[in-house]
Amino acid sequence: MKNVSLGHRTIADIDGQVDKVLRGLGNPEPPIDLRVVRDLLKLDRGYYSTTDDSLLRETFSRMKVAGLQVLLRPTLLRDAVQNLSLKALYLPDQKRILLDQDLPLLKHRWNEAHEIGHDIIPWHTGMMLGDTEQTLTPACHQIMEAEANYAAGQMLFLAGRFVSEAISSSPSLAFVKSLSKGFGNTMTSTLWRFVEQGHGGRPIVALVTGHPHPARRKTDFDPANPCRYCVESPPFRQRFGSLRETDLFATIVGYCGAQRGGSLGRSEVLLADLNGDRHVFDFETFFNRHEALTLGYWLRSHSSPVPVQ
Repeated sequence: MKNVSLGHRTIADIDGQVDKVLRGLGNPEPPIDLRVVRDLLKLDRGYYSTTDDSLLRETFSRMKVAGLQVLLRPTLLRDAVQNLSLKALYLPDQKRILLDQDLPLLKHRWNEAHEIGHDIIPWHTGMMLGDTEQTLTPACHQIMEAEANYAAGQMLFLAGRFVSEAISSSPSLAFVKSLSKGFGNTMTSTLWRFVEQGHGGRPIVALVTGHPHPARRKTDFDPANPCRYCVESPPFRQRFGSLRETDLFATIVGYCGAQRGGSLGRSEVLLADLNGDRHVFDFETFFNRHEALTLGYWLRSHSSPVPVQ
C-alpha cells in the first residue's frame, strides 16, 4: 500500500494546528510527552480489549466508526473492531481516546498520536459524527487516516525540528535508527517520516514487508501484495511513480539473505524513471524479527561516470 499524497493547502492547515499545540507547550525538546499534549487539549485516554467482550460493552455506550453506528446489537462492536483491524479510537463527542490494550506498548505511542491528530484537525470532528454516506466511502476514510497520520508525524517529530536533523546527514538505516531514539518513536514510523519529510529533494523510497527471502516468508505471503507499506518521497513519486510495489519488492529479494534478524543486505540497484532512463539507487534492508525495513535512495543517473576511489 503506497502512502497517500496530501494537497498543499491541507498540509498547510494541519501544520498550523500542530504549530498551535507545540507553541502551547513552549516548543518542547524531543521526545515529546503525549501526556502534556492531552492535558493541553483536555483529552481523556482509556483502553479497550478486542479479546474481552465485557470490557468492550463497558467501555462504549455508543460509538461510530467512519460514521457507522456500531452498537446496533451487543455483538456488533467486537465484530467491527476486529474486522476493521482497529488499533485505537477517537470519540469526538467525549473528547476521549481509546487504545487497544492488547497491542504491544511500543505501538501505543503512534496510535495515540494518530487519534490526537483526528482531534486537532477541525474538519474531522464533523465528518466522524456527520453524514454517513460521505464518511463511509473508502476514499474519504483513507484520506482522513492519511491526514491524521500526517498530523501525528508532525507532532511526534516536532515538525521542522526533525526535518533539519534529517537532512543533516546522508540517508541510511543507521541514521534513521539514531533519529528514532532521539525522538522516542519506533523505527518504522521514523523511517516513514524520514522518507516523506527528510528527503532533501532526493528521490527516496521505503518498504515495510515481511522477510523477503523465500525461505523465511510466512505461509500467508501474497506475491501480488508483498508490501505492507510503500512510502515514496515526493521527488520519487514524481520521477519513479510508475514503479509497482511488486517491482520494488523483487529488487530487494535480489540481494537479501536469509538471516533471522539484523541486516539482510545492501546493494546498488537500477530503477527506471517515467521516461525509461535508468538510475542507480542504494538499497539496504534490516529485519527486526517482525518486519523488514528497506530504505532506497537515489545516487546518480546510470550514464553518470562512477567516481574513482
